[in-house]
Amino acid sequence: MAPSRSTTLLILGASGDLTSRLLLPGIATLLRSQPSRRVEIVGADLRELAAGDWHDRVRTALNVGGAQGAAAKSVLSSTRYVSTDATDPVALRALLDSIACDRLVIYFALPPHISELVCGTLEQIGVPDGTILAIEKPFGDSLESARRLNALVTRIVPEERIFRIDHFLGLHTVLNLLGLRFANRLLEPTWDRDGIERVEILYDETVTLEGRAGYYDRNGALRDMIQSHLLQIMALIAIEPIASVGERDPISQVLRAASVVDPVRHSRRARYTAGAVEGRDVPDYVAEEGVDPSLGTETLAEVQVEIANPRWAGVPFILRSGKALAGVRKRAIVHWKAPAHVPKGLSGRDTPDRFVIDFKPDGFELHLTTNGKGDPFTLEQTVLRGELGGGSLLPYGEVLASILDSDPRLAVRGDAAEECWRIVEPVLDAWRSDAVPMHEYRAGSRGPRGWRTN
Repeated sequence: MAPSRSTTLLILGASGDLTSRLLLPGIATLLRSQPSRRVEIVGADLRELAAGDWHDRVRTALNVGGAQGAAAKSVLSSTRYVSTDATDPVALRALLDSIACDRLVIYFALPPHISELVCGTLEQIGVPDGTILAIEKPFGDSLESARRLNALVTRIVPEERIFRIDHFLGLHTVLNLLGLRFANRLLEPTWDRDGIERVEILYDETVTLEGRAGYYDRNGALRDMIQSHLLQIMALIAIEPIASVGERDPISQVLRAASVVDPVRHSRRARYTAGAVEGRDVPDYVAEEGVDPSLGTETLAEVQVEIANPRWAGVPFILRSGKALAGVRKRAIVHWKAPAHVPKGLSGRDTPDRFVIDFKPDGFELHLTTNGKGDPFTLEQTVLRGELGGGSLLPYGEVLASILDSDPRLAVRGDAAEECWRIVEPVLDAWRSDAVPMHEYRAGSRGPRGWRTN
């Protein structure tokens, strides 16, 4: 049931792409699904933005998201935009004093270094009782900065009122992973080093920079996707059995046991060159507007992670993400080991069985070895497909619902955010020293030649 208290969502960095493209549409789907919910939206940023322009952005998002009726009217009648410097104590104090509500949610749609500066200001001036801090990824830009930011935010509010955002961990994604793993006797007994040969977690995109060079060129595929998203998905796949949904310590336990053992041998990076994606010409990455070639930013990254515990020792987890590729692949692939023995007289395809979990749209494929249709003595692969439950909300709608309801199940815990940086920092060091070569791939291709693509 929607909360009865009045809630204000203060978005810092509201003039940016994240707010228009993801946050506001997410709120719209939330209001469409829960029309009795009441929330005031206040946008704030350094940029000057006319009141009419801000209202148009909010109205467009509400229309696209299907929010109608009293909920949409309430948002439009109360929303406002403030041009201010949130790192200035006097300006931020004035902004907070202008907000009257029972509960305040401060959403940091800001780069990590700016978020840290704003949090330093909040520590100086204080926040209203019950304030929730929602901090967008990446949480810090290194292990050191993540530790520093964790220490800072917990001096402002308690840990239970800190939401480190990972929209990949939307409610249905989490529940689908847990349900498949723990609610099926077929899967759980083989979900370990004795049954599984390797696990791949892939997030291949056809999109290019889409006007986000200012953010992406300072981060690249490893920081943008693997550090902040795919390691969390890996932890959910690899966790030990849990007693109830929402337990977060098992995730941290997996991450503490994880590492890239040899950053030079177990990591790869690449950058796209000119080509065509879905019929659209794409220039070299280094020729894209806003790109600084001297940064050496990768657009495709792959790392091999090992989890040093009894369940997973020796099983490689291969995490890969890239842009401007031939097709969209957002999935985890569990490769079972080949059977110890196949009876004599049976021949044919001996591909080990696989279990594929698709994200966006959610579904699964079970690749099983069966007797051939024409010749029963010949083995072949049969694929069983199924759809998984999806919600009515966009991923950001699910995340915002958990924040507004003070439900921490979808939040990343502070130690988990630090462990993700610990895992990737040796790789970043190897790349900075050019110990790992920068490969190239044509935009619209499946990646560099010689890279395994399953």
